[in-house]
Amino acid sequence: MCTAATYLTKDFYFGRTMDYEFSYGENVVVVPRKYPFLFRQGTSLTEHYALIGMAHVAGGIPLFYDGVNEKGLCMAGLNFVGNAYYHDFVPGKDNIPQFEFIPWILAQCACVRDARSLLERINLTPEPFQASLPVAQLHWLIADREEAIVVEAIKEGVMIYDNPAGVLTNNPPFPEQMLLLSNFMSLSPKPPQNQFSGKLDLKPYSRGMGAMGLPGDLSSQSRFVRAAFVRLNSVSGKSETESVSQFFHILGSVDQQRGCCQLEDGSYEVTIYTSCCNATKGIYYYTSYENSRPSAVSLHHCDLEGAVPERFSLVTEQSIHWQN
Repeated sequence: MCTAATYLTKDFYFGRTMDYEFSYGENVVVVPRKYPFLFRQGTSLTEHYALIGMAHVAGGIPLFYDGVNEKGLCMAGLNFVGNAYYHDFVPGKDNIPQFEFIPWILAQCACVRDARSLLERINLTPEPFQASLPVAQLHWLIADREEAIVVEAIKEGVMIYDNPAGVLTNNPPFPEQMLLLSNFMSLSPKPPQNQFSGKLDLKPYSRGMGAMGLPGDLSSQSRFVRAAFVRLNSVSGKSETESVSQFFHILGSVDQQRGCCQLEDGSYEVTIYTSCCNATKGIYYYTSYENSRPSAVSLHHCDLEGAVPERFSLVTEQSIHWQN
């Protein structure tokens, strides 16, 4: 269970929470322009856009959860269990296993418009990376500073939806998530007005009552509503520190705390990491469950003309600034 969001101040920001019961040992990975992507369908890319993102590296190959390329195009995969459906090989299509989908797009596309062109030929297949890593059931948020889209592979085919809300969680399918926002049209960041009855002198007794009814549970639909409300009403300064801080606050509204979401085996789902990419500058910020102080990796501080990815281990121990 995860949440992804976009945010625009002076620069464009994109990020997500990774909510799960355990970690696969992910790293921040920078892929330079000459790293050879050897895709399972037989296509190879020996020169492409550089990208940075969070990935599990298996056999030297980065399996990306989310990322941004040097042109500012961003992408994240989120769980879509029970609705995702991948079709076997289709002649005449770009048949891409779901684990290759993020680098397939980010390596070749400079913007959402470019991605739309590639998506016209895409068929996402159910091929696993290896037997020990089951096929993930996902849907994806793709965004640049101009627009955002959602890609869902379902039985009817690959569906592409415009995303004016700028957020994505898990189930239900995206059109249903957007439809259900209509249930919350009365929410507002402003104090409420008495619509109950003109015969009663009703007044707010607390600040924040305009948002009464905003869901507070951890279900994917409730997180979608909450993230959309917070993101669409967020106000921030345009500096880097203000923008990054505000983005982490947006995603902080859907954090999963250990103990609040228990699974059938007794384990707990938590927010393993939260990312915030400055897509304009190529900076990948993140926090982890045990370390709320942001760490950062810059795409442009790496050798982008090389052929070997750079890996950065996550800082997961809490960092506290002592003042006395």
